[in-house]
Amino acid sequence: MGYGRVGLALARCSATAALVLFFLPQSKAQTLDLSGRYQCAQAKVHGKVIPCKAAPLILKNDGHFELRGWEGSYLVNGEWVELSDSLIKTRAKIEPGHKIVLRYYGKHGLVEMTYERRVAEMGKTALS
Repeated sequence: MGYGRVGLALARCSATAALVLFFLPQSKAQTLDLSGRYQCAQAKVHGKVIPCKAAPLILKNDGHFELRGWEGSYLVNGEWVELSDSLIKTRAKIEPGHKIVLRYYGKHGLVEMTYERRVAEMGKTALS
């Protein structure tokens, strides 16, 4: 009789655990891999498009980034990439077409930098 009760209690615990795991909301993990080299495709100052010759934005696989000598860590949070170091924290918007748009206030007012990652085409080994 002792083994029957233990088995029944174990079955109840297993069923309860399975139901709890089934009904728990699923967390959204960071599934977007944005790592890579992003070239400046466009810059806007005061709403006017100007030629972009800025340094590339480099997002590394280990969660670190480089941008014009600024180094720190990044985190993908929904449709935003949060860039930060020990003093500064900013975020850039992720847009369709492998684009990241960084908006900030510079010495000339509001600046909008659009960085674009070029992805290798099927069958090609080099990025274009």
